[in-house]
Amino acid sequence: MNRANNPSTVAPPIGAYSHSVEIPPGSRILYISGQVGIGPDGLLKEGVEAQTEQVCRNIVAILEANGMGLKDLVKVNSYIINPSDLAGFRAARTRVFGDAKPASTLAVIQALAGPQYLVEIEAIAAQSVAAPRAASSAKPAARKAAKKVAKKAAKKAPAKKSAKKPAKKAKKKARRR
Repeated sequence: MNRANNPSTVAPPIGAYSHSVEIPPGSRILYISGQVGIGPDGLLKEGVEAQTEQVCRNIVAILEANGMGLKDLVKVNSYIINPSDLAGFRAARTRVFGDAKPASTLAVIQALAGPQYLVEIEAIAAQSVAAPRAASSAKPAARKAAKKVAKKAAKKAPAKKSAKKPAKKAKKKARRR
């Protein structure tokens, strides 16, 4: 499971995010491209709050399509073009993401891919992949049994003579003549 961390040696987060999120070894990692406020119907939502809500819903849909959820969000990079849109952005993000607090960056930039887009968010998610216990405990037992069978077979089998040795002896004899 991903582990959020806000060290006491750093000021607490000023928003709905964590200073860091650790991904355990062997996790599935999902990179989500920057999403804009276009709904499944292909229409762009009006205003920053509506676009942000749609962007967040797109991210949730992508997570679900990959067998993940908001708990698996690790990092979110958000871009808005107008600093006065911050309150609407935060309200919509909180409405959809709820208590999820991935590591996060928010940047106010001059423009996005088109002037109609007011917000864009890209994300990274990770899901721990735990090996089934029965399979992992069976592996050492299976290996041990296979070694035992191989050892028995090696004892019963006649010793093999190398095909190279008789050929070398024949060459030596031919040289002596």
